[in-house]
Amino acid sequence: MLREVISNEWFTILIVFCLSILALTKYAFSARFQDFLWVVGNSKYLKIYSREQKFIDQFDSLLFINLIISLSLFCFICYNTLFESLPFDILVFLKIILGIGAIILIKILLERLIGSVFNIDALIDSYLFQKTNYKNFIGLLLLPINTVLIFTIKPSTTIIYVILGLLLIINLIGFITSFKAHQKLIIANFFYFILYLCALEIAPYVILYKLFIDS
Repeated sequence: MLREVISNEWFTILIVFCLSILALTKYAFSARFQDFLWVVGNSKYLKIYSREQKFIDQFDSLLFINLIISLSLFCFICYNTLFESLPFDILVFLKIILGIGAIILIKILLERLIGSVFNIDALIDSYLFQKTNYKNFIGLLLLPINTVLIFTIKPSTTIIYVILGLLLIINLIGFITSFKAHQKLIIANFFYFILYLCALEIAPYVILYKLFIDS
């Protein structure tokens, strides 16, 4: 049982830390945080705040911290449910956090570089802004989900797949929203956009899946 192998003490510390991050975000960016809660399927937030986006945004950075911690916890839960139960090791968990954070940040930097090389910076910047916010929303959603799976409901294969399906749907909604908002710009640069999708949206996941299966 997952609740028997996870250290509730460490889990509680991580949850409280994430809640503190979200409380700080809501306090420092009250209006923006309220708008952010309705980002899924609503292009209003993306249109308003994309004009104010910076290379390093404090609002997005705070939510990103919550994302990598919540996502790491969910990955740990998935592994324990779908494969084998492992004892919770905080050092190993910190490595998972660093690994997930590094992968996401490196991927963003590569995407910006490709946008600059193909001279589609405006399209890539807008697309990355949308994608970053949808990922941060998923991090927000995973926090209560993780809490329920640890403290209330024993996770099962069905529950995990349902949650993964929900996260996939949110990502799909985000992609469709972004495509509709920048349809003309994407069509004008369709070849480069397809090349970008294949290189940095599809290929990395195929490679990670292959490495995971082989290991």
